[in-house]
Amino acid sequence: MSKTDSKAEDYIDYHEIIECITGALDAKDQYTANHSWRVSELAKKLCEIIGLSNSDTNELHIAAHLHDIGKIGIPDSVLKKEGALTPDEWELMKKHPAIGYEILNKSNRMKQISGIVLHHHERYDGRGYPEGIKGNDIPLGSRIIAICDSIDAMTTERSYRSILSPEECYIEIEKNLGFMYDPFIGKYILEHWEEVIKPFLDLKNCI
Repeated sequence: MSKTDSKAEDYIDYHEIIECITGALDAKDQYTANHSWRVSELAKKLCEIIGLSNSDTNELHIAAHLHDIGKIGIPDSVLKKEGALTPDEWELMKKHPAIGYEILNKSNRMKQISGIVLHHHERYDGRGYPEGIKGNDIPLGSRIIAICDSIDAMTTERSYRSILSPEECYIEIEKNLGFMYDPFIGKYILEHWEEVIKPFLDLKNCI
């Protein structure tokens, strides 16, 4: 068997694992499961635009599917709360990247992915969580998921805030480059905005 065939089989195996894990997440919170699926599709598209290898793209696609898996460990009273979280509830919610890391890091085949999941809420300026790392110290996959995660959140209606238009979302991404988001990644997504956002919103409308 060639190395290419082996990697393809590994990818299929990974997706079988993903379907099992995300099935559990879907049973707990359908919004989170659908959100993770949309983020994974957007992240895959962004990887293709940036020109990442198939191997790196596949790995990130998987990590994006699983980036919120730690929310399985968040109490329903917090996860499904209608309205803004209290400071104590927010501290509980912020534990989900570390919970996801602990779940995935138990598998040798998921160790790389677990690190991407752990850091997907870090900020480029170091003001994120859980570890407050910044810039290129944040794994590339985490930096890509962070911007895709924000795009889906901003363009999704929630009970506690209004949906943003694609134009408003563009402005929010642009003004936060170098602060929340990696400016290199942000440049790619803004330069290819129509190519990225139209199929993404079409995808959202299908759910």
